[in-house]
Amino acid sequence: MITGTYPSLRLRRSRKESWSRRLIQENTLSPNDFILPIFLIDGSNKRQQISSMPGVYRYTIDRLSQIVDRAIKKKIPMVALFPKTQNVHKDELGTESLNEENLVCKALREIKKRYKNQIGIMCDVALDPYTSHGHDGIIKSNTILNDETIEILINQSLLQADMGCDVLAPSDMMDGRIGKIRKALDKHKFQDVQILSYAAKYASSFYGPFRDAVGSKDVLKGDKKTYQMDYRNSDEAIREVTLDIKEGADMVMVKPGMPYLDIIKSIKEKFKLPVLAYQVSGEYSLIETAIAKKLINKNAIYEILVAFKRAGSNAIVSYYADRLDKIIK
Repeated sequence: MITGTYPSLRLRRSRKESWSRRLIQENTLSPNDFILPIFLIDGSNKRQQISSMPGVYRYTIDRLSQIVDRAIKKKIPMVALFPKTQNVHKDELGTESLNEENLVCKALREIKKRYKNQIGIMCDVALDPYTSHGHDGIIKSNTILNDETIEILINQSLLQADMGCDVLAPSDMMDGRIGKIRKALDKHKFQDVQILSYAAKYASSFYGPFRDAVGSKDVLKGDKKTYQMDYRNSDEAIREVTLDIKEGADMVMVKPGMPYLDIIKSIKEKFKLPVLAYQVSGEYSLIETAIAKKLINKNAIYEILVAFKRAGSNAIVSYYADRLDKIIK
């Protein structure tokens, strides 16, 4: 709709001064908009640099307070836990995912013991950190089995809920898993545990550094195109979200983030529910490399993060979350 004509209407008038630009800005960022991913490793007293992700580290359980303290100090509402499981603990069925002494379970107990409910904890529900083949489900005759995988995911969800997880985040993309997990949670008196569904997770080339961080990159056999979404499709994302909402999802995730702003916007406009975006490892590493090579300046970080909000994201999973004071000025 045209609301005026030049020269009586001059849009540059409102851009002339800083105070005026601030007065009418449509989107802002605050710590409340972010979730901080944390990578976990076995051992003691370690903070291990991830070579493909500058400035991002893996932490042993006894060093978790170092990163969680920072998250709380910076008023980040929630952290997300991702384990690097030792290969000796991996098998074709991902049975380590059901071990109450695995990295995620130990981290859950440690954080809840130390911090109570000062910060929320989100846990990945998927088998890829635990399988010897690197896939999110179990395999038979080179096929990812949907229903059989869900049975393991249900038990993984119940274990994580019992250990203190606040938000379960199934990222596996198996059909029907949200409804079955919700039903099992309710049956076992975990009705207050939230489900954040990775409802629109694409088979993307942007996941490489993350797979390096959790140790699945070198073991992954083939690709994940039979269960993660085709990046050429957008209507399919609406169908995925529709199903997950009906099955009991409290929130939905779009992953990756920046190349899929149109998907975020479509979902938000259609469903009016909390939509989260994951600024994935490949996005992060590309930005960091470009800044290091002086191809762009660090102000690009803020510009990109605002783009997520402009598209409709309620929150952003970002490796920049614990550095917001240097980004938001």
